Amino acid sequence: MTSPVLLAIDNGTQSVRTIAFDLEGEPIAGHKVPIEPYFSTSPGYAEQHTRVYLDALRESIAGCLGKGGIDPKRLVGVSVTTQRGTIIPVDAAGEALRPALTWLDQREATNLPPLPLPLSVLFKTIGEGETLAYLRRQAEVNWLAYHEPDVWARTHKVLLLSGFLNAKLTGRFVDSVGSVVAYLPFDYKRQRWNRDWEWQWKALAVRRAQLPDLVKPGATIGHVTAGASRLTGLPEGLPVIASGADKACEVLGSGCFSPDVGCISYGTTATINAASDRYVEPVPFLPAYPAAVPDAYNIEVQVQRGFWMVEWFKTQFAGPEQAEADARGVPVERLFDEMIGDIPPGSLGLTLQPYWTPGVRTPGREAKGAIIGFGDVHTKRHVYRAILEGLAYGLREGGERIERRDGVTMSRLRVSGGGSQSDEAMQITADVFGRPTERPHTFETSALGAAINVAVGTGLATDHRAAVARMTRPGKVFTPRPDAVRTYDALFRRVYRPMYGRLRPLYEAIREVTGYPR
Repeated sequence: MTSPVLLAIDNGTQSVRTIAFDLEGEPIAGHKVPIEPYFSTSPGYAEQHTRVYLDALRESIAGCLGKGGIDPKRLVGVSVTTQRGTIIPVDAAGEALRPALTWLDQREATNLPPLPLPLSVLFKTIGEGETLAYLRRQAEVNWLAYHEPDVWARTHKVLLLSGFLNAKLTGRFVDSVGSVVAYLPFDYKRQRWNRDWEWQWKALAVRRAQLPDLVKPGATIGHVTAGASRLTGLPEGLPVIASGADKACEVLGSGCFSPDVGCISYGTTATINAASDRYVEPVPFLPAYPAAVPDAYNIEVQVQRGFWMVEWFKTQFAGPEQAEADARGVPVERLFDEMIGDIPPGSLGLTLQPYWTPGVRTPGREAKGAIIGFGDVHTKRHVYRAILEGLAYGLREGGERIERRDGVTMSRLRVSGGGSQSDEAMQITADVFGRPTERPHTFETSALGAAINVAVGTGLATDHRAAVARMTRPGKVFTPRPDAVRTYDALFRRVYRPMYGRLRPLYEAIREVTGYPR
């Protein structure tokens, strides 16, 4: 009997990948199509034409099936996972009315109408007036409604990128609960659109009729239409299964199924998550996000610029290393690992605070990045190691916050994302946290999370727990080194944690003088 193939489409920030998996969670074929993350027509704007996603989708599917020699008849189902927070307004036919507003977009809605007085007074009374104002400014639907009223008047549905791709495949405006992470009127605790009488509808311009229907991860969204089959090469009638956003699928595909296993993603945004069946806000008024598992949550803390900082370092300081890596035919990160292997833990006192882009509440919007402890012994090698250490400190701080809020200790870590391929980054993470740190058996954890949902949704796995047990497992394990653990623990407690409080008045002064960041 021909073995079934589970197909996952992963539309990330910098590429679209289609990966085929077997029932053991092993990738058997895949194809990656790089894409430009965005184009910009004004400072802070980050948009992308939807044809870029669709062209890459078609090319990645063709490459996966063609290179892998996979007969499309072996496919049992397909699932889509995408970057979070990218918004696309479409007409009744599902055609985009303008380029997507990507999650990297920084525009703000202005000249918004006043809120009803009771709502405004309530939020000011509880000390969250600025949080509400920030939500309204940041919401893409508000910007569209008040800055592009002609587009808004023709908007039939407001879709996330996941919902847009699902609609292109099935012809239906249906998305997964696990994909809803955006400034939309969504009840994160109950995992549904807010009820008609709730305050979010007053703060956001969107109407319920403009939002797609939602189904739980593992449910069938629809089936590949004849038109989608011609576009993509997928068999007509193939089930399209709901999964979740890329971070949710990474958690699932890494095998993090309970809060005692911390799940770190070293991606463009670095995150630490705990999977839980309880709704726990890691910071008050910041929600726990939907998991790629029904009725479950990911308690998440972010470091906004994450492994983007490595790209920043490469661009600004690593021209010679990049040239050498190109000549040797190896990734430049391998050279970076070689560069820092002999530098002791703590980078000879150099300590980095990774707030190159501030957060909403943790840290506050006035925050900036900082490096302290420079001496004449320090080189760019030390700066690079300090970046890795600073990211690990930031994630440890987030992990401790999650543990306090959830009441469960993380006994070990699973690390995915591009940064997980660096042995030095993995060892530093193990040493900073003082816990065994595991690399999943496959790099493609986000796609694997989507494939797990295909297995469940098509009945090839009895439930998500059984699918995780069969399809995920640790790869290489990094054990904490006692001497390094002691050094990092002291630096974290005595240097890193006090840094933000000590520097915050200076950040606020910089903001007052320069206006940056707003």
